Amino acid sequence: MQVDVVMVLPCAPSQLAPWVDDLSAYPEWMGLVHRAAPQPGDGPAWAVDLRARVGPLARSKRLRMVRTTPPGPGTVQFERRELDGRTHGRWEFTVVYDAVAGRAEHTDLSVVLRYDGALWTAGVLERILQDEIERSKERLYALVSEGRSPLASGGPTR
Repeated sequence: MQVDVVMVLPCAPSQLAPWVDDLSAYPEWMGLVHRAAPQPGDGPAWAVDLRARVGPLARSKRLRMVRTTPPGPGTVQFERRELDGRTHGRWEFTVVYDAVAGRAEHTDLSVVLRYDGALWTAGVLERILQDEIERSKERLYALVSEGRSPLASGGPTR
């Protein structure tokens, strides 16, 4: 399954970077990411707790995610890399951002989430992910519109 999201944010790419380059900032704006704690390992890595709710049902999943792109602006990719030696479903999160042509204080943002596991049936999970990503877009838009940064905001709000 793949979920794609595209949006324009009212900020320069340098203002968006702290929100998308480090998974530790995601709990503030991405509702699916309940916690993202830095972990030792091969490159920047995080223990990530994902949570989703459909009516009275709730599911959670803990993943170890690693940033697989070199540090620097423009493209960020995180992939699941567990250390237990077992085979796991793929989770891959790719973020691409750049200044809007002719509008230096606006940023094009593209987010692609790929998931190959069996958390729920694909149709249900895809709908949950799409709905949450839509809500997350609104939260991220509000944060960058206010000129906030993850460091200035005092950390995760949940």
